[in-house]
Amino acid sequence: MAKTINIGIDIRDLKTATTGQKTYLEELCREFRLLNSECRFYFFDTSLPVYTGERKLLKLLEHVNLHIWKQVTLPIKAWLKKCKLVFCTDYFVPYLHLGFETATVFHDAFFFENPEHYNRIFFWFFKVVALPSAKRCRHIIVPTDYARQRIHQYTGIPLNKLVRIYEGPKTLPHTPLPAATTPTVLEQYGLKEGQYLLHVGIMNKRKNIPALILAFKQLKEAGYSYKLVLAGNPVAKKHINDTDKIYQTIEDQQLQKDVVFTGYLSNESLAVIYQHAFFYVFPSLNEGFGIPILEAFSYDLPVLVANNTCLPEVGGDAVLEFDPYDVNDIGAKMCQLIEDPALRNRMIVQGRERLQQFSWKKATQEITALFINELSGEKK
Repeated sequence: MAKTINIGIDIRDLKTATTGQKTYLEELCREFRLLNSECRFYFFDTSLPVYTGERKLLKLLEHVNLHIWKQVTLPIKAWLKKCKLVFCTDYFVPYLHLGFETATVFHDAFFFENPEHYNRIFFWFFKVVALPSAKRCRHIIVPTDYARQRIHQYTGIPLNKLVRIYEGPKTLPHTPLPAATTPTVLEQYGLKEGQYLLHVGIMNKRKNIPALILAFKQLKEAGYSYKLVLAGNPVAKKHINDTDKIYQTIEDQQLQKDVVFTGYLSNESLAVIYQHAFFYVFPSLNEGFGIPILEAFSYDLPVLVANNTCLPEVGGDAVLEFDPYDVNDIGAKMCQLIEDPALRNRMIVQGRERLQQFSWKKATQEITALFINELSGEKK
């Protein structure tokens, strides 16, 4: 009978993470709890309050609090439970190993590509604490081959230490929702089934939403009556928040009645918005993975993506690509998809097939197998 391996999972990040990073940890934890393996998982969280506001002094104290958790509290908790490995999904892991190994996730190379987008103190902690601690891990998990190459380029971490494990789509409702739910959600935003294009994501500058709006204007000028739905919140960090430019672009193009902002949506409402869209557009300039591509596939939506970073890798042959720096190309590809039913149908089928390569169950199995292989020498 195989000896049980105790593995600690740091879930403190669920108190602070948003968007894809939060989805990643939530989905893995759900699958870890369902997994039947020789691993016993312990989920470690802090009992102290976590500050998520914008007051500078309290943000500084929160940085200190985070690193006390990572470098003192978490290692002690893991040691007391006799963990053989501690897994953190937010870049930061304990530097000291109290009888355990560590593993972490680098979701992208944004820290290195755009350091000006991050709080100086947080970035200092990242360079001085997080990166040296991560380099002590036997392996670092990354979401795509693109991210793997970029992280290697900026950090010098050997490629054989960077393990690519694909993610999956966020778990959203797919069973028929109550009869009253769909019209209520669509009516709330003035939408009609199949009469809007969709983008899901925060209003971050790298999301390239103003270019999407300009391309959408070309559709309106061509006589199409679709609306554009932007589902997502503004970004708290001022230097990467593109909300003002987005609103100004809408005003300049006189699209106030045609662009719909939903803000944050519950899983149920987001499912409705996905289910009844015409197609999905992803014009981002930089991504580490791109979970919305898979979400759109899961709702049988044709998907258009920027031809850069990891998006073609995730979308494969199931997406239609465009140059995100060329508004005319974005507009032309959207028109092509509208005017070609055979293309849409083919993309829907290819999207279903492509989606089979991605799931959180598969990701969890690969991560667990990696852990067991890392620790196999200690079991002997």
